Amino acid sequence: MMHSKLFILVNNDTFFLSHRKDVAVAAQKAGYDVTVVTKNNGKHEVIKHLGLRVLELKMNPTGMNPIQDIKTVWFLYRLFCKEKPDIVHLVGPKINLWGSLAARMAGIKNVVSAVSGLGVVFGNNGIGRIIPYAFRFSNNVKNLRVIFQNEEDKATYLKYKIVKEDQCRYIKGSGIDLNDFAYTPEPKEGRIKIMFTARMIKEKGIEVILDAARMLYDEYKDKLLFELCGGLTGRKRSNYVSADVLNSFGDPNYLKWLGMRDDVHELLNDSHIFVFPSYYNEGLPKSCIEANAVGRPIITTNSVGCKDTVIDGYNGFLIPVRDAKALAEKLRILIDDKELRQQMGRNARKYAEENFSIEDVIKRHLDIYAEFKSL
Repeated sequence: MMHSKLFILVNNDTFFLSHRKDVAVAAQKAGYDVTVVTKNNGKHEVIKHLGLRVLELKMNPTGMNPIQDIKTVWFLYRLFCKEKPDIVHLVGPKINLWGSLAARMAGIKNVVSAVSGLGVVFGNNGIGRIIPYAFRFSNNVKNLRVIFQNEEDKATYLKYKIVKEDQCRYIKGSGIDLNDFAYTPEPKEGRIKIMFTARMIKEKGIEVILDAARMLYDEYKDKLLFELCGGLTGRKRSNYVSADVLNSFGDPNYLKWLGMRDDVHELLNDSHIFVFPSYYNEGLPKSCIEANAVGRPIITTNSVGCKDTVIDGYNGFLIPVRDAKALAEKLRILIDDKELRQQMGRNARKYAEENFSIEDVIKRHLDIYAEFKSL
């Protein structure tokens, strides 16, 4: 019996393992012949040990270098022509664009495009204004399904006529194993730990956190510890936050940059409050899903994607973007009111159970793949 060949394309292997691993493994168990195409950041062997085939993705995940992008399209076109996958599942803005174009050129009939946040892709500059029309052209494949994590991204795609309504599917985030990320009561002793995890770029709200921490310092310098977890991008751009800035606060007992860590789960368990003041045009941030699952109140922005992880006043607070004063005010409430903080943490766990189960996310993906069998 022939198995359908499913190719899943993701920017890098680290992101695949944190956001798409469970779907790929479940698809393999369901009878699909799964190949993961992703940039090797040192985790390819981990993917192979899951029983999945993995190939190197030749693509620069950031920037818009025309020569590099042409090479990416050519590489994917040749790969698709050689391998002839039955379904191509694309994850991430650049992969969605160049992968769907290569699939169209190679005559691939079935394409799933996962929109995990638009970030800064659809901007107001020259390239940003052109990109929607490039997406419209590349997405013109025979059978297309586009997965959205929030209604705003779907509205943007419909506005630019990149997709039709009947091609849209909605899955609320990447899901989480609620047994693995079990509810954990907050620590009883030590400083109140305020956790943040993301890439160190300004749009994730790093500077907002630093400013709010300064506002609270005199009052809480002996009571709090802000922990910023995440790696630098490795390239110098106006929106990147440098190590010098992250280490400049001056009191490591009050605010500490941890760098990239593999023990985020343990850090969350050891925290009291999770903050995520992003204005990045998120899909549905996995870090907020994880914080909900372990039972931590969340302060995030009333912005695309972020607002879908918090019911204001129930499992945390929603604040305006770029508003350090609002962040400091909401933090003060949670710092001073232990009972409220813990109740919001219990509510966060309930919200995760109702919205972010990995089993539901897997089922929805398998249902989408199965749709192509009847077309």
